[in-house]
Amino acid sequence: MKRFPILFFMAMALTLVLTACGEQSKEDVVKKLEEQESEMKGYKTDASMTMKTGKEEQKYHIQISHKKKDFYKVELENDQDEKGSQIILKNDSGVYVLTPALNKSFKFQSDWPENTSQPYLFNSLIKDIKADAETEFNATDNHYVFKTKTNYQNNQSLPYQEIYFDKKSYTPVMVKVFDQDMTALVEVQFSNFSKDDSFKETDFDVDQNMAMSSSDVPVTASEEQTEAEVLYPEETLGASLWDKQEVETENGKRVIMTYKGEKDFTIIQETAATQPASARQSVEVNGEPVQLSGGLVGALSEQKLEWNDDATTYHLASNELTQDEMVAVANSIHGYSEK
Repeated sequence: MKRFPILFFMAMALTLVLTACGEQSKEDVVKKLEEQESEMKGYKTDASMTMKTGKEEQKYHIQISHKKKDFYKVELENDQDEKGSQIILKNDSGVYVLTPALNKSFKFQSDWPENTSQPYLFNSLIKDIKADAETEFNATDNHYVFKTKTNYQNNQSLPYQEIYFDKKSYTPVMVKVFDQDMTALVEVQFSNFSKDDSFKETDFDVDQNMAMSSSDVPVTASEEQTEAEVLYPEETLGASLWDKQEVETENGKRVIMTYKGEKDFTIIQETAATQPASARQSVEVNGEPVQLSGGLVGALSEQKLEWNDDATTYHLASNELTQDEMVAVANSIHGYSEK
């Protein structure tokens, strides 16, 4: 019996069956994703983000709203600390990071989110897929899966990601972000993804979002806030604590720590009372918003990194650290106390 013709026709039949069942190629799926992104006037989704980049696992709930014309609202809330929540806004005026618990906001003139990967934004995921010429594609029973390189400008330790889309709706289901050893350190799970064109431009207004988010935040700091524990970096890049000064301020305490060694830097940790809306602080930053461990968002400029964690403001400054190194030091502060 000649087996070759039989095997050939069986292979052809299998190909026809798969085609008839609607199996999609990578190009087909990418085209469908692009079409969906182009057609949507807006979307809303919830997401849970788990980060294992620090000593302890951190979990965050995220609510994302996007209105076509480049309007974004990303609400990040720590499962263990609701008052430590932050909001990233993008509107016609620029990009903002709001911290309602401190009645404080950073303002950027920035290309965010176009200039860096964002694992919780549908648009950013599609951009990463298209940008990587070596994108890998796989189809499971329920998902289309892409493996791509990431584009974290200030965090080269997370170079890869896997992106899962639902086969029926072509909406994001899950994103895993990996280190060089292919260990998943960040995982984002999406839920309730829906197209939504009901947003108004006022939904992305800074004052409105600060007022709504600050409504249940106390005006004065609690004793726990003013006596917050001083935290120290675990990653010092060869430097050692050379000097520490504590200064009492009108609203709280300022701790200044100077590190000297291979590369010098200074950390200022300041805890202050929450201010009423009339005393709201807005800081303009000549830099970019940067994602830190624990779901925090900081303001990164050439020689300085600032961020808020609950009722505490941190300033990291150095003439010698690179931006990547400043992010590494900042990430190691979260969750560490004095040795």
